[in-house]
Amino acid sequence: MEDFFWKYSELIVFLHVISAVVWVGGMIAMRFAAHHSFMELDHPPVRIQRTTHALKRLFTIVTPFVILLLLTAILLSKAYGGGTLVYIKEAIWVVMTANLTAMIFRRNKAEKLVLAGNFAEAKAKLEMIGKYMVPLNIVLGIIAIYLGVTLRYAH
Repeated sequence: MEDFFWKYSELIVFLHVISAVVWVGGMIAMRFAAHHSFMELDHPPVRIQRTTHALKRLFTIVTPFVILLLLTAILLSKAYGGGTLVYIKEAIWVVMTANLTAMIFRRNKAEKLVLAGNFAEAKAKLEMIGKYMVPLNIVLGIIAIYLGVTLRYAH
């Protein structure tokens, strides 16, 4: 596996970095650009429907990149070996993936509530995503990216 990594190391590192950028960047764009645009919509049911739809699109876009990030992380950790920073970074991505999975389930429940006309409960499901879950993943993602840069230059 180590030979495979060194043969394709530039591609693997590129795919790893671009995956992190798309995932974290997508969340930043959603939270700090799209979210504020949705809040300007005057009709709450439309706001909730648009938010639910936008989150579905975001999650559809980032999910393949999350999988690619985790696969390339395995290759990177095998090639470079372990170490405290590697394990911390891996733990961060695992927590972020679990959080993303929880966000997807909450969004799906919100969509079902919207279709049933229960906008109040749908709003409650979506608020948790926007207020806490996405910001948590943004912070963790930035930390993981920093650790990745630190690790890259440590070898």
